[in-house]
Amino acid sequence: MMKLVADSSANLTALEGVTYQSVPMTIRAGERDFVDDETLDTHELLDCLVAHNGRSGTACPSLDGWLKAFEGADEIFVLTISSNLSGTYTSAMAARDVYLQSHPDVKIHVFDTLSTGPEMQLLAEKLAELHAKGLPFDAICEKGREYLATTRIFFSLKSLHNLAQNGRVSKITAGAIGILGIQILSTGSREGTIQPVEKCRGEKKTRAAMLQSILDTGYRGGKVRIHHAENPEAAGALAMALHERFPEADIEIRPCAGLCSYYAERGGVIVGLETM
Repeated sequence: MMKLVADSSANLTALEGVTYQSVPMTIRAGERDFVDDETLDTHELLDCLVAHNGRSGTACPSLDGWLKAFEGADEIFVLTISSNLSGTYTSAMAARDVYLQSHPDVKIHVFDTLSTGPEMQLLAEKLAELHAKGLPFDAICEKGREYLATTRIFFSLKSLHNLAQNGRVSKITAGAIGILGIQILSTGSREGTIQPVEKCRGEKKTRAAMLQSILDTGYRGGKVRIHHAENPEAAGALAMALHERFPEADIEIRPCAGLCSYYAERGGVIVGLETM
């Protein structure tokens, strides 16, 4: 049996056509721990973070969490958030090594996606598609890596507080965001870090800048996955703008789970897309 396993930053709890397992990360605010599984109330999480005056942070999945997710499969494909944003890839690799000691016949490949959220979803869908075609394990690994080189991610964020607090972006970059309606459009670098593109004032200008950035990648109507942190209006408006140019485009919108809600913060929108 083949299984897809991803940390919870992929914002997926199931994937059609394959056995899928999400391994939860944890968000910590003071003495409260929020486990990023299907029972998490992200609205409560975001309210708690707004009210919390101290430090907050995140923790990668436990070794035991990975090991339980691997059970029952002969071929396992693991997707993790960028290793330059989290220790999750390292924890997944450690779990892989432990699991193979007692299950030497199992095949496990861990993808460091150098990304998060919707770009991870795109890779998961591609791996499921390749498996459905009957490709062997090694070929799926190779084509999965090739596919990642053809996808991109963009972030439209109203606050960088949590990213800056945890060293993911500079405090200087974060300082002006949120003042007078200023939002920031960012992208994922090829090294898996968050790279600012431009500052925009208001949803309309941010959406226009996002659309132009998407077009600049060479996008011509491929898949788009839009994840949002309690901002379905902005996500829907972007989807509509893309459909006006590419009526047949495969566009899906879904809410962020806990980890991405924490870093995108309320109002944030994350877009993953195929550039080919």
